[in-house]
Amino acid sequence: MKILDWYILKRYLFTFLMMLLLFIPIGIMVDLAEKVGAIIENKAPFNETAIYYLNFTVYFANILFALFLFLSVIWFTSKLANNTEIVAFLSSGVSFSRFLRPYLIGATIVAGFSLFLGMYLAPLASQGFNEFKFTYLKKNKKIQKTIDVYRQINDNDYIYVSSFSPTQKFGRNFTYEHFEGNELKYKIFAGNIRFIEADSSYRLTGYVKRTFENGVETVETERRKQMDFPFELEDLSPVEYAAETKSYGELLDFIESEKRRGSSNIGMYEVVKLKKWSLPVSIYILTIIAVAVSSVKRRGGMGVNLAFGIIIAMIYVFFDKIFGVMARQANFSPEVAVWLPNVLFGILAVYLLQNAKR
Repeated sequence: MKILDWYILKRYLFTFLMMLLLFIPIGIMVDLAEKVGAIIENKAPFNETAIYYLNFTVYFANILFALFLFLSVIWFTSKLANNTEIVAFLSSGVSFSRFLRPYLIGATIVAGFSLFLGMYLAPLASQGFNEFKFTYLKKNKKIQKTIDVYRQINDNDYIYVSSFSPTQKFGRNFTYEHFEGNELKYKIFAGNIRFIEADSSYRLTGYVKRTFENGVETVETERRKQMDFPFELEDLSPVEYAAETKSYGELLDFIESEKRRGSSNIGMYEVVKLKKWSLPVSIYILTIIAVAVSSVKRRGGMGVNLAFGIIIAMIYVFFDKIFGVMARQANFSPEVAVWLPNVLFGILAVYLLQNAKR
């Protein structure tokens, strides 16, 4: 590598690291100021709180990785432009494409670390982060009910509940179906279902069992009946953040298992999987946009470049969040939801790069 490459690459990595070290403590202080009351009220141990903020650092650094990098590239490239260093580079016969090379090398290093972080470290951090949050920070808050849960428990059994409250361990309109091959053997209905912790069983109210044998249907009814079932309480209230807590290999197996069970959260899980790949790609795209925007010396100085960069970053986050929500809550393709912002901003990157070269 030449002196120019080392000079820009060191600035690229150093400024990005400084950006992380600057904003992460600010994020921790803001979060602590907001939640210190709940931490004290629920008597969260100091060591668990310290581990929570370590997980908090990894969790949010993973989410905001590309945006921190984007702003840091705009910052130091604008300083190069204002110091007329870029003009000197290009005047010495270096092409703009050659000038861009150390940025792409730096993006490769950061993207590689981002990929490793998203595949292995972030899932561990997410597990600890969410467990602490629901144990101490949301301990006294009402947890939202799960709606219309339909799941395949094993090769023969299916369950359905129209709504279930994890806090009360109570659900409505419960159905349990047992098949042998393609033949329905019996079906259990209940107006209400409640989990009994004392013996890990379920109490059914308005119990009706329809049994089918040799073309003959028999009906059994009881006002209240207590039963054991081959499923866990979590099957009635699947954890929405479950996919975030798994490494990539575990996530692939988990998604296949949830597809067989007929989970309604497949779109959400697919978004988590695809984001592990889309985030490293976005690092390249945002690096190119940042260089193209900030490599020109402007009358307003760095302030203009930073303002323009922040606007682009906000638009990127807006698109990312909107399409992510659509994939989670509607019949919208997770692939389109995750990759469309990168495609749109990739086109913008090519356009801005061509203008920068001219």
